[in-house]
Parts: sequence; C-alpha cells; structure tokens
Amino acid sequence: MPAPATILLLLVSPFIGSFLGVVAKRVHRPGTILWDRSRCESCQQNLGPRDLVPLLSWIARRGRCRHCGARLGWFYPALELAALGVAIWSAALASGWPLWATAGFGWAMLILAVIDVRDFLLPDFLTLPLIPLGLVVNAALDRASLGPHLLGAAAGFLFVIALRYAYWRWRGREGIGLGDAKLLAAAGAWVSWEGLPSVVALAACAGLAAILLHYARGARFSLTDRVPFGAFLCLGLWIVWLYGPLA
Repeated sequence: MPAPATILLLLVSPFIGSFLGVVAKRVHRPGTILWDRSRCESCQQNLGPRDLVPLLSWIARRGRCRHCGARLGWFYPALELAALGVAIWSAALASGWPLWATAGFGWAMLILAVIDVRDFLLPDFLTLPLIPLGLVVNAALDRASLGPHLLGAAAGFLFVIALRYAYWRWRGREGIGLGDAKLLAAAGAWVSWEGLPSVVALAACAGLAAILLHYARGARFSLTDRVPFGAFLCLGLWIVWLYGPLA
C-alpha cells in the first residue's frame, strides 16, 4: 500500500497543477498570482470554489464556463494531469521528504518549460530561488556534496554567459537569454558540475528532435527562428536529477 505521504502528494498534485496554470497565465503580472480572484477569460465573471476543483469542474461543465458557456480549453486540465504525472513519476523513485523535494522540483521544471514555450521567458522569481533550494536539498541529502554543487551553479551560469558573448561577437545579436544562464546555474546547484554536461546534451538532443519533428510536419524552420531552449533544459535537468548523469 502507498504511504500516507504518497497518497497526500497524489491528491494535492492536481491542485498544484491548477495553481501552475495561474502562474503561467499571470507571469507578466506576478504580483497578482496570489491575490487576484480567478475569472473566466471570456466574461470576466469571478469563479467560485465549485468552478475550481481540478479536472472535476472541467468535466462536470464539459469544458465550458458556467456563466457564459464559453469554451475553457485544455490548458488547465492538461497542466493538472501533467502535475499528477510528475507526482506519480516522483513516487516511483523516491520516498520520505526527498519525494516532496523531487515532486516540487518537477513541478518547477514543468511550469518553467510551459512559460518558456508560451512566452520565451524564464522568470527570475522562479529560476533564482531554485539555486539556494538546490543547495539546501543536496546539503540535507549529503553534506559532503555541497562543494561540487556550488561549483556547478557557478559553472552553469558562466557557461551560458560565455556562449552568449561568443554568439554576440559572431552574429552581432543576442543568441541566448540570461534566463537560460540562471536556469543552468540552478541545474548546477541541483545536479552538481558533474551532471551539467548531461543536462546540456539531453536538452540539445530533445531540442533537435523537436525541430526535426516540426520540420517533418511541413513547417519551415530557419536558423534565425527562436527556440524555447529553456524548456528542453528543464527536461534534461529533470531526467538527470531522477536518474543521474549519462554514463
């Protein structure tokens, strides 16, 4: 039988996914995330508790607003299911307090990837706290490991800064954002300098696969097109955190 902590994690994860949807929608107005009421995007009617039960409210209303009947789309239920998937994946590999740390980290990677795909943005209020949190979690797991993780945070940040400068010298324009530098610093804090090459390699492979799939579907792609590389970094970082560096 699953432990009570695991059952609780699975029960709260759709609610976490619903909150992550709010974060994604209000990323340009972070001050409203905790305080503003949820509203229908079509009629602006305030939503009550019965409208906000993850998955169940959407199913009961057949994906439509209770007030105006407008379609609500798949964004929120998809995120709620994704957050549940992160919880299940975490529960398969961790237990005790590391289970909650792993799930929380996975939810952070999920929302950062979603925001980067939607807005080409990795907001500081999400990336920067991951750096000290990664150090704290790893110090609690193994106090002797703190040095490599501090080195990893510095190496991740400086790697992107160097790449950004080299691209600027070559093309005369920005090629990678500072958000990626902060995210890779967080990556070093969580998986240490030893895991950074694997994170970047997995992200590059996932990004290339996504571009090839996009091209195979008939879409045109140019070398000057923007790519949400942060989303692929999130995927690579999550996998390396769960399974360790590539052999």
